[in-house]
Amino acid sequence: MDALVANPQAPSRSGRLPAAHFGMVLGLSGLGQSWRLAVQYWHVPAMIGEAILALAGLVWASLLVFYVVQAILRPAQTRAEFAHPVQGSTPALVGIATLLMTLAVARYSMLAAWTFALAGIGWHLFFALMHTGGLWRGGRDMLDTAPSLYLPTVAGNFTSAAALGVLGHSDWGWLFLGAGVFSWLALESLIVMRLWQPDGLPKPQRPLIGIQFAPPVVCGMAWLNLAPGTTDHWLLMLWGYGLFQLLLGIRLWRWLGETPFAPSYWAYTFGIASTTVCALKLALSGVPVAQTLALPIFLGANAFIGTLAVRTAVLLMRGKLLV
Repeated sequence: MDALVANPQAPSRSGRLPAAHFGMVLGLSGLGQSWRLAVQYWHVPAMIGEAILALAGLVWASLLVFYVVQAILRPAQTRAEFAHPVQGSTPALVGIATLLMTLAVARYSMLAAWTFALAGIGWHLFFALMHTGGLWRGGRDMLDTAPSLYLPTVAGNFTSAAALGVLGHSDWGWLFLGAGVFSWLALESLIVMRLWQPDGLPKPQRPLIGIQFAPPVVCGMAWLNLAPGTTDHWLLMLWGYGLFQLLLGIRLWRWLGETPFAPSYWAYTFGIASTTVCALKLALSGVPVAQTLALPIFLGANAFIGTLAVRTAVLLMRGKLLV
């Protein structure tokens, strides 16, 4: 998500940390949550999931400090990112990543969980309202329509709902889930139509299609936090749509992988991790199809996210993580 578009107004390459890098937290956190569920389902060692969540927390804290310092020292770059027609949606990931920390720490400290939840929801509402208000004023080129548009109003609302469910306030959580669902439905056709255009998405933007796969399963993950143990048919339909989207991604893997590896590939991980969380929660609730698919989905998610983590660590050691 970092080198999103060749645009003359885009920030120059100068050791900049894009907000899109917070996507790493989404994948790691989701994988850690999957391992927590695997403890209940397959009785794997609990320390694996906690270690992955600790890594997610370390990555989140490091990125947050760097991003805040960067915003203070280089305000022009930050303003340029916020104003960019495609990258301008990605600062929503700061709040989304913070909300996922609520899920990670709730079993250890409710005070910390509430702190992360209030901070994450506060940023989500502020940024989503500012960003969406700007879009409603018009003047936007439809060629700049990309799956990153889901982040402020769809992903942000879904993760807010998930966090509130963990904190025991499902009544408030359903409000956010509803806002996310109808925002998703309003955007879906616009984004699919953009993908169908003759020119398609430029190569640097193709990893953003990973975000396209995420809404149904992130919605399902949030729903399961609001109503634990449910096996409602609507929930299974959401999961099924997410699985179909992932199969479509596998069908297009060569085309999607034409862009050289970059942290932008973490855009795929929120959907993959949420699919895995849904699979394990449904399997624990006794859904036969989930019990059949849980293991291959879990193994595939670990292989994919693990590979991204190793390749990202190599970029970090080579000093090529920033753009």
